[in-house]
Parts: sequence; structure tokens; C-alpha cells
Amino acid sequence: MRLFAALVPPDEVLDEISRAIAPHVGQVPGLRWPDRATWHITLGFFGEVPEAVLPELEVRLARAVRRHSALDLVFEGFGAFSSARRARVFWIGVAGDSMTRLADSVKAGARRAGATQTDEKRFHAHLTLARAKAETDLRPLVESLAGFSGSPWRAEHVRLVRSYPGPHVRYESLAEWALAPAEPG
Repeated sequence: MRLFAALVPPDEVLDEISRAIAPHVGQVPGLRWPDRATWHITLGFFGEVPEAVLPELEVRLARAVRRHSALDLVFEGFGAFSSARRARVFWIGVAGDSMTRLADSVKAGARRAGATQTDEKRFHAHLTLARAKAETDLRPLVESLAGFSGSPWRAEHVRLVRSYPGPHVRYESLAEWALAPAEPG
């Protein structure tokens, strides 16, 4: 099973992003825009995980998630990996409470459970909006969306998601855990 852990933003926040990018979808040659139903913020990508590991993975992820408080977040700042001039991934950034400790805990729990392909790249909070097979200059796209800032929202749950790759990627939520209530103030 190909698995990852993620935050899934509320529909009303994703609606704002959809409206902002709508005039650009289909306008950049070579840029593929995945279905909005697949939008998420990846906390940890685990790759192929044997089914036998799933029960321990769920236990470890539940424990990791409970140690962290809900997060107050906002989408702002479009960008691209590896750079806007030589991009393969177009994304929107996430600001607010830091997700780095949560992402680190989730990845550590997955490793302890036996998910050996856990991604070790430095965490960069973002939501992927489009991909290109070849490097593409996305500077005009990124610049045209400068100044966008979405509505604040609270991330209160982490999901374990199974990915079914192929021409039409689809996701299945296998489990979901609540983060601890946010600290007042």
C-alpha cells in the first residue's frame, strides 16, 4: 500500500484557492492540474508499506498526533519547486503555526512502525496545485498570484491516506486522528 499522512483543509478554504487559480488552469502548456479532491498538505510520505505494518502504523501515528495541538493556519504565497524559473511543482504555501514538529513526529512514528521508505526531505508546508514533467518557467504564474492570502483556518485532524497511482490518482482515507485542542491565547 502506498501511504502518507496529511492535513486536509476545509472546503471553504479550498474554494478560495480554486477561485484564485481558476483563470490559470489549462493556460500553461505542460502543467497538469490534479483534481481538487486530491488536495492536501503532506506531513509524511511513507511510500509502499506492507499491509502487515498497518496496525502498528496506526497505533504509532495516533500516539504522535495526540502529542500536538491543533494548528491555526492560512494559505498564502504561491511558489514552485525547485524554483519558479525551473519548476516541476506549483504550490501554495501555508503560514501560521509551525507544522514541522508534527511532521517530524509523524515520520518518526512511521519509521518505528516499520514504514522504511519514509521521506526524509526537509519539511516545507505547502499544498501542491499542479505538476509538470519537464522544467517549466512559472514566474509569470507565480507573479500573477502575488498578494493572495486565504482565510485563516484550524487544522484539527491528521489523516492516514492510501494513494492509488495511475492516470487518475485517487485517495482513500484509512484513519483519522484528532490533534489536541489548541492552547488558548
